[in-house]
Amino acid sequence: MEGRDRAVTSKIQGCDYHPAFQQIAFVDTDTGELQERRLQHREEAEKFYHELAVQGMKVRVGMEASGHARWFERLLAELNIELWIGDAAEIRAKQVRKQKTDRQDAQHILRLLLEDRFPQIWVPSWENRDLRQLLWHRHRMVQARTRIMNQLQGVALNEGLRCKKRLWRESGREQLEAFRLARWASRFTLFPRNVA
Repeated sequence: MEGRDRAVTSKIQGCDYHPAFQQIAFVDTDTGELQERRLQHREEAEKFYHELAVQGMKVRVGMEASGHARWFERLLAELNIELWIGDAAEIRAKQVRKQKTDRQDAQHILRLLLEDRFPQIWVPSWENRDLRQLLWHRHRMVQARTRIMNQLQGVALNEGLRCKKRLWRESGREQLEAFRLARWASRFTLFPRNVA
């Protein structure tokens, strides 16, 4: 597989990523030298990867899939550092020693990369992820609007007003706003003025 060609990669790195830090184990493919480091987020990690990019090294980083690494993924993309994200369950299953430390996890990910056994997963493009985020946000907003509308329908029914969809017209809105509410509820407005 062309993407797995180590001959053109100067440095291969296993990364055990955590929200506050990352433990890395990396090997220089030219000299065979193995090194390990613990990088604190964000400043120390950014400095380390910027230095690699300035040196012009071709670097491949492997890490487990994580939900809290967007800034890190973006940093590596900006620096043209190749990032492979792996299936966390498969990575764990391939580990012989079940006793886990961050250092051993980073070494294990590096070993999988070097042996071409890293279980790389497909990762959507940034454009695709942004689109998914927008759709998810819209979905949540529609849910919130539906909950509010249902609650207002409940208020109207409790006050003896049964007008279903007419409640959302101007006349229904005026009727809703005219209700005498309990003292605690009258402190809040039912509709902001710009909501249709």
